[in-house]
Amino acid sequence: MEKAVFVALDFDNQNDVLELLTKLGHPQETYLKIGMELYYHYGSEFVKSLVKQGYQIFLDLKLHDIPNTVYQAARQIAQLGILCTTVHALGGSEMILAAKKGLIDGTPTGNETPKLLAVTELTSISEKILANEQNCSLSMAEQVVSLAQTAKKAGADGVICSPLEVKNLKNQVGSDFLYVTPGIRLSNKTTDDQKRIASPKKAKELGSSALVVGRPITRAKDPALVYREIKKEFE
Repeated sequence: MEKAVFVALDFDNQNDVLELLTKLGHPQETYLKIGMELYYHYGSEFVKSLVKQGYQIFLDLKLHDIPNTVYQAARQIAQLGILCTTVHALGGSEMILAAKKGLIDGTPTGNETPKLLAVTELTSISEKILANEQNCSLSMAEQVVSLAQTAKKAGADGVICSPLEVKNLKNQVGSDFLYVTPGIRLSNKTTDDQKRIASPKKAKELGSSALVVGRPITRAKDPALVYREIKKEFE
């Protein structure tokens, strides 16, 4: 999973997805992120069909519930043959541990257990929102480190974080952990709703393990070209 670049399939219909995948080509070399919008519409069978074609799937459902419910959900997710999935670190250590156990227990014999990634703070969250709406007395950097440390102790394999947070996280949480970073934009693109962003080159320099890229690829005139450019710059 190191140095993977996941294409975020933020679509509301299957036809748009299939059109993009046709343009991208090379299923065996393509990593995809499926989020709530697509999954809630088309479900597990759609994920299974992509796995069967050879795509590596990051199923980003951000599980956040009581431990038993998360355990059962993770056990089902593990049967899909995906590469990784997510929980909210704010759910606490018991919930994260339950998710990890569910992934292990649900993985079919002979398959590799999906990686468990914990979401720290969403890239749309600013320091102002953290303080005034989440009522958190920690700075963003301190909050992200605290959540990452909790996740690691509870058995998570890595975190989703801003690329700008990776260096500090590696220093305080360790290099034996995955740091998967959204908020990736090419230098000539707008920031949209992402507050903490970086280019692929900068993310590489900062130590990101893998990238998640959506609109710069999916809205490009030539998605395959942009995907190749980002992978080349990151790898």
